[in-house]
Amino acid sequence: MQLALLLVAAYLLGSIPFAVVVSRLFGMADPRTYGSGNPGATNVLRSGNKLAAALTLLGDAFKGWLAVTLAATFAAPLGLGTPAVAAAGLAAFLGHVFPIFLRFKGGKGVATAAGVLLGASGWLGLATAGVWLLVAFAFRYSSLAALSAALAAPLLSVLLGLGHTWAIAIGGMSALLIWRHKDNIKRLRAGQEGRIGGKKKSA
Repeated sequence: MQLALLLVAAYLLGSIPFAVVVSRLFGMADPRTYGSGNPGATNVLRSGNKLAAALTLLGDAFKGWLAVTLAATFAAPLGLGTPAVAAAGLAAFLGHVFPIFLRFKGGKGVATAAGVLLGASGWLGLATAGVWLLVAFAFRYSSLAALSAALAAPLLSVLLGLGHTWAIAIGGMSALLIWRHKDNIKRLRAGQEGRIGGKKKSA
């Protein structure tokens, strides 16, 4: 019962749609009505409001980090261990991708996944962010950077000694994140994906 409550709480926390909340606070259009229609920071940025996009990014990352941090804090008193904490991180990620508040149509999960990784290990979060930055600067494709980071994260978790439980949870997040980028993968293969700082193409 305790585990179920923990996972439900993590999922609901992850379901908070910061892209929609921030847009409403700024009096902006719902991000699901323009651009890619994706309720995430990248699409909010297409509105031209960089502050709103930054707040969305921070909010989405924060909820992933908070879910893991709270789970780690309460796991022991509830008689739960590391597997429950890793499961809570995965639940928060699933909440962002399939949010109950948006009829299960959420974002791609890059920022929330980053928050979960930071909650699991600061070094893991930094190492994965380093992969993202390296690929982004080298090739100027945000989607390619996200995909590279997703592929690297499970391996990095093993190299940093987080254990098989975290590796499985992170592997699940990575697989779903890659699936959510399937359209970007098609555009990358066709040479039609927009570059960072370049003219935006069809999302």
